[in-house]
Amino acid sequence: MTLPDALAAAMAVALVAYVLLGGADYGGGIWDLLASGPRRREQRARIEQAIGPIWEANHVWLILVVVVLFTGFPTAFAAVSTTLFVPLTLLLVGIVLRGAAFTFRAYDRPDDRVQRAWGLVFSASSVLAPLVLGAAVGALASGRLRVGPDGMPLGGPAAWLSPFTAATGLLAAALFAFLAAVYLTVEARGPLREDFRRRAIGAGAAVFGAALAAAVLSWREAPLVFHGLTRRAWSIPLHLATAAAAVSAFAALLARRFRLARGAAAAQAGLIVLGWAASLRPYLVVPDVTIAGASAPPETQRLLLLALVAGTVTLVPSLWLLFRVFKREGPGTPGGDEPG
Repeated sequence: MTLPDALAAAMAVALVAYVLLGGADYGGGIWDLLASGPRRREQRARIEQAIGPIWEANHVWLILVVVVLFTGFPTAFAAVSTTLFVPLTLLLVGIVLRGAAFTFRAYDRPDDRVQRAWGLVFSASSVLAPLVLGAAVGALASGRLRVGPDGMPLGGPAAWLSPFTAATGLLAAALFAFLAAVYLTVEARGPLREDFRRRAIGAGAAVFGAALAAAVLSWREAPLVFHGLTRRAWSIPLHLATAAAAVSAFAALLARRFRLARGAAAAQAGLIVLGWAASLRPYLVVPDVTIAGASAPPETQRLLLLALVAGTVTLVPSLWLLFRVFKREGPGTPGGDEPG
């Protein structure tokens, strides 16, 4: 594996981690918006308790992707940040508003009017962010974002908008909601657990529908990605593994084996992201920016790779400790009494 390939793989792994952790936080905000029934207050409280200790740390993976892209592939960073200026700005607005509203809702006055206002900002931002993130990811694969030799965009500011990018945006939102609901089945108990189990099953069906729509649309609107997902040596094994993870997640939810469902749902989401990343290769922005063509000098990439290895030695144990402290399951914690 070459240095550029190793750094591209590191970005793909970091993006998977962001989807599995930060994406579930966005999904929690979606369920906060859709909380309903006699236990809607309890649902929102459970979501807040689940997100609260770890939501800031989860963004480290997105920061890692940006830093590796900026340092290791500066030409690609320039192309992405200019061609996708609008959706990336909307994503940042969503992240900032979401974090601010989440904090203010916790520490502002407890009366219903104030809580509803902050809750609406938090939930709406949690919906906006995955929609534009998914649309941006789809746009990178669509071939509509043309880049000139100088790295500047050749299309208009709305080049990232198409039926295909709309489908990938909906897929991201559905996938995040699915992950959040499945994770919450482990952390909740009693009637709340059943509430989130039903939501997880519904969101899983939405993931299937959005993925099918994106796959069909990619045939015409993202042909290189469609080719990558259907005609490479790894295509069939990838689809079989993703399908097996999805079926396992549904079966585990139906059987109320919630920790098994959590593992299967995480595997399904991770395989979807890795499949998208592998289908792009050798491109970073289809069809004008390749991994090799956008690479920084070898010495820069070598030092960056060494920094990633050194940082991983610190980052991974720290995050493990954080989750160990705040997400530990046992007989006295929500989800700790679930069999198997």
